[in-house]
Amino acid sequence: MKIMIASDIHGSAYYCRKMLEVFEREHADRLLLLGDILYHGPRNDLPREYAPKEVIAMLNPRRENILCVRGNCDTEVDQMVLEFPILAEYCLLELDGQTVFATHGHVWNPKNPPMLKNGDILLNGHTHIPACERFEKPGTDHTNAAACAEGRYIYMNPGSVSIPKDNSVHSYMIYENGIFSWKDLEDLEGKVYRTWKTDLHF
Repeated sequence: MKIMIASDIHGSAYYCRKMLEVFEREHADRLLLLGDILYHGPRNDLPREYAPKEVIAMLNPRRENILCVRGNCDTEVDQMVLEFPILAEYCLLELDGQTVFATHGHVWNPKNPPMLKNGDILLNGHTHIPACERFEKPGTDHTNAAACAEGRYIYMNPGSVSIPKDNSVHSYMIYENGIFSWKDLEDLEGKVYRTWKTDLHF
């Protein structure tokens, strides 16, 4: 299965349109949205072509291909106009034997991780900054080598589709055949700028 992962559209019709064009070009089976779909949020400037109604009109026809978790800017009112579930706090995915805990990131994140097994992936949006980092679970016994080896997980973030931060690009991720790839949304050739393979050792 090929999955496109994107986050933080924040009501930008321009970048939602580009995201869906890329989704078609990538021939992905599913589009996983990590929240903050329609509202720009009080801490953010208005994104390019801020038009939530247009975003609604673009996403609803693709409802059968979309998986989504709730962002801190998503509300019950948004669910009334979107024809796919958006209010789940997280979802668990099994990708070729790899467990992925996908959530927006305002609740579950590296500072407050959920219950994860060694080698699991915590997939967040929210920060608008792409990431792929190894983390240790809180309470890991650093004096015990075996316990330390069993206390690690991977944190991933696709960055933001519409409002990238920390000098990052407008980005998204692709998962296919055990490989996570980070790509620039505005690169017409879909150039990969980072990858991670699920069979890598910790």
